[in-house]
Amino acid sequence: MRPLLAALVTVFLVTLSVSAQTPAPADEPVYDQGDGVSPPRVTKQVYVHYTSRTIREKVQGTIKLKCVVSSEGTTRNVEIVSRLDEELDDNAVAALKQWKFEPGQREGKPVAVRITVDMTFTLR
Repeated sequence: MRPLLAALVTVFLVTLSVSAQTPAPADEPVYDQGDGVSPPRVTKQVYVHYTSRTIREKVQGTIKLKCVVSSEGTTRNVEIVSRLDEELDDNAVAALKQWKFEPGQREGKPVAVRITVDMTFTLR
């Protein structure tokens, strides 16, 4: 049986411990979900594919990323929180930068929200 070439990606939107607003580079306030702020929802997900080396080496595990989903539904400030493999880490960041979201909302208006995304890589 051929190994699964696409990573199985599980999305977890996690509230960070800081709940205050933080100014974003574009002067857009950034919120944590909860306390009247709804989380963004994924509308377009780009999958990360295994490289031939990571298949050969049977690399498996989870990469944890954090980013801000803007009020327009795009990602910015993508950072790696927990690494797995340099190639897969870089590919995961590139993929997350292409994701699109329905933005989170506060008082019925779209706002920028911090999220955490876990990308789990499993070979079958």
